[in-house]
Amino acid sequence: MNIKLLPGLVLALAPALFGAEYTIDSAHSKAGFSVQHMMVSTVRGQFGNIHGTISYDQANPTAIKVEATIDTTTVNTSEPKRDAHLKSPDFFDVEKFPTMVFKSKSAKKTADGLAVTGDLTIHGVTKEVVLNVDGPTAEVKNMMGGFTRGASATTKISRKDFGLTWNKALEAGGVLVGDEVKITIDVEAARPADSK
Repeated sequence: MNIKLLPGLVLALAPALFGAEYTIDSAHSKAGFSVQHMMVSTVRGQFGNIHGTISYDQANPTAIKVEATIDTTTVNTSEPKRDAHLKSPDFFDVEKFPTMVFKSKSAKKTADGLAVTGDLTIHGVTKEVVLNVDGPTAEVKNMMGGFTRGASATTKISRKDFGLTWNKALEAGGVLVGDEVKITIDVEAARPADSK
């Protein structure tokens, strides 16, 4: 049976069918990373300028949909020379690949929240990853009269999987930069009061 829905009815049913749509608040969101240096210490950094949308329904959390873009030119490890190297063709090659993108495909419940599986694209290479999400939190009313939720997520990736292969061998053995990268994402996302 084919049922035609009027555009207005589709909009009215959208929150029930697809969840409320939240816009990521770039000013209050960041993506952090850590990687081993010289096999003895950890270098930490972060990216800002995160944009995207999250569709989420409290009654059906595993139907969550996430699309997020991170500006690789904002990489910051508190060391200008290192940041310049990270932006170069040896690593992120930000002139050619100015963004990294995550698009979710599925999700399942966990003890802490959700495991969200999706495609992560870095340096022009797309690989499937799982974000372990703590949250989302309950909605709170924000200063604009709308509603905000927060969430944090973690994952681990191999930088070599994404073509980030630059390294140097150490005289004592081992390499300058570790392969495993730990990622932590903290996000606030908001929706207008009349969107649900």
